[in-house]
Amino acid sequence: MDETLNLGVLLFVPYRAMESRVFAGLAAAGFDDFTPAQARVFQRIAPGGSRLTDLADQAGTSKQAAGFLVDQLERSGYVERVADPSDGRARLVRIAPRGERAVAASREMVAEVEAEWTAHLGPARIQQLGAILTELREVTDPWR
Repeated sequence: MDETLNLGVLLFVPYRAMESRVFAGLAAAGFDDFTPAQARVFQRIAPGGSRLTDLADQAGTSKQAAGFLVDQLERSGYVERVADPSDGRARLVRIAPRGERAVAASREMVAEVEAEWTAHLGPARIQQLGAILTELREVTDPWR
C-alpha cells in the first residue's frame, strides 16, 4: 500500500529517532534517570535561568506538571532553583553542573546522528533542510 505521509509525521519520525538515540547515549553516559517528559521542560531553560511559569508555557503543560518535572530534575541534580535577581520574590530554574554535563553528552549524540544523516543525504541537502526548517520555525515556534 502506497500511503503518502503528511509533513507532521515526516518531521516527527526523524525527531523521534534522534530523541531515542540521544536518550540511549545519555543512559550509556550515566544519565539514565532522565526522561523525555523532563527533557521537554529542561530544554527550554534559558541560559540565565527561567521562571517555572515560562517553562510550563513553553513546554505546553500546566504549571503543576512543570513543577513536578522540575522537582524531579532538581532531586536528580540536573537543575537548581535560585533567587531571581530582578524580583526577590520569584525563583528561577537554572541548569546545575550535572545538567551541564548531560547537555554536553547530548550534544555529542546529536552531532553523531547529524553526521549520519549528512552522510545519507549529502551536505548540500542537509544544509537546505536546515534552512527550510529554520524558516518554517518562524511561523511554528512562538518562543523562537
